Amino acid sequence: MKYAINAVGVPTPMGPYSQGTTAGRLVFVTGQIAVSAENPNKLIDGGVEEQTTRIIHLAQSILAEAGCTLSDVAQTTIYLADINDLPKVNEIYRQYFVLPAPSRAVVEVSALPLGALIEMNCIACR
Repeated sequence: MKYAINAVGVPTPMGPYSQGTTAGRLVFVTGQIAVSAENPNKLIDGGVEEQTTRIIHLAQSILAEAGCTLSDVAQTTIYLADINDLPKVNEIYRQYFVLPAPSRAVVEVSALPLGALIEMNCIACR
C-alpha cells in the first residue's frame, strides 16, 4: 500500500503531489526547495548554503513523520541551477549525511521553481 506523508511544519506542496509517500519499507521524499516557513510562495533569504540547509531540514521532518532519519536515506538526487555550486552544497551535505553516505545523482538544470538554487529529493528504507 502507498501512503501520503504530511509532516507538520513542512509547507504544503505547490502542486498535485504529496510531501512524500511510503510504499512498503521505502519512504520517498518529494523534491524540496527552500521555501519560507512563513510564506510558501517565497524562498528563504540567503544563498545556496542556506537553501541546502533548509531543504535538508525539510527532508528530515518528512522522514521523521515516517519514522526515519537521514541515516536511513539510501539515495538522493540534487538539482542545481549552477553546477559550480556543488562544492558549497557538498560542505553542507556532508554535515548531515554520515557514512555510509547515500548514493547520489547531481544534475544541473535550467531552472527550478521560484528561482531556487537547489532542489533535492531522497529515498529512505525503514
